[in-house]
Amino acid sequence: MPASTSVKLNTGAEMPTVGLGTWKSAPGAVELAVEYALKNGYKSIDTAAAYKNETEVGLGIKNSGVARDSFFLTTKLDNPDHLVAEEALEQSLKNLGTDYLDLWLMHWPAPMTAGSVAPIKDIDWLDTWRSMVKIHKADPKKVRAIGVSNFSVKFLQRLLDADIFVPAVNQIELHPSCPQQDVVDFCVEKGIVLTAYSPLGSDNSPLLKNEIVNRLATKYNVQPANILVSLQANRPGVTVLPKSVTNSRIANNSIIVDLTQDEVAELQSIDKTHHFRACHPNWTGFGSLGFPDCLDADKE
Repeated sequence: MPASTSVKLNTGAEMPTVGLGTWKSAPGAVELAVEYALKNGYKSIDTAAAYKNETEVGLGIKNSGVARDSFFLTTKLDNPDHLVAEEALEQSLKNLGTDYLDLWLMHWPAPMTAGSVAPIKDIDWLDTWRSMVKIHKADPKKVRAIGVSNFSVKFLQRLLDADIFVPAVNQIELHPSCPQQDVVDFCVEKGIVLTAYSPLGSDNSPLLKNEIVNRLATKYNVQPANILVSLQANRPGVTVLPKSVTNSRIANNSIIVDLTQDEVAELQSIDKTHHFRACHPNWTGFGSLGFPDCLDADKE
């Protein structure tokens, strides 16, 4: 099946399939990574208030000299900002040095105290979503699309049942050891685009040494990382965020190969014998957040 180069959002906008992720990309390095990526063909940059690097991402954008309307920019509402969404948005725009976002996501359905130290369970994330919708509708040129991140089917169903507004995107962890097919199927059915974070699995991921991944890398004469990024690009309705601050890896990660349906299925089957998550939701203090493989967290 041919890999996509972009995916159409329910707003009608086109979102590039491959973007540069910046989670754990530190100030001092991330601005150079963003600058290099934009100068070398990347059309999508993803950051978040929680990453504490929006200002540096903005500097990289500025230093690239690339026109703002030539790439897609995403950031996220932080967990401690659920009651001050509008103020948080303005701060993100200021940090990034832009007057609009292509996509603004609720980072987690998990309102938390300052510094994301502890959960605040008397704030309903659904009210936060209402605030984000109001902001988007008030100025759709400033916030061109809104979405969510780290939402399970259970939480998505609650959101849709409230009949407020359908998110354009749900950004979740996706890789062969965490394929989350239930979430993918649900989102595709509802017209919600998926964005895959941690497509390699994690830092120093065991997936890079997996026999299936390496066999396919040899077949297509690419690196194992390319197979893992390509897997997501070959899934309908899915975009993907490889991340690196090393120029050679940033360049290499953008190389996408077309996989066969059998190869996609073989890669997805890795989960049957080796399942893991790089980012378990229990750190939020809200347990499993409805993810079936995380239900043990609800007993803690």
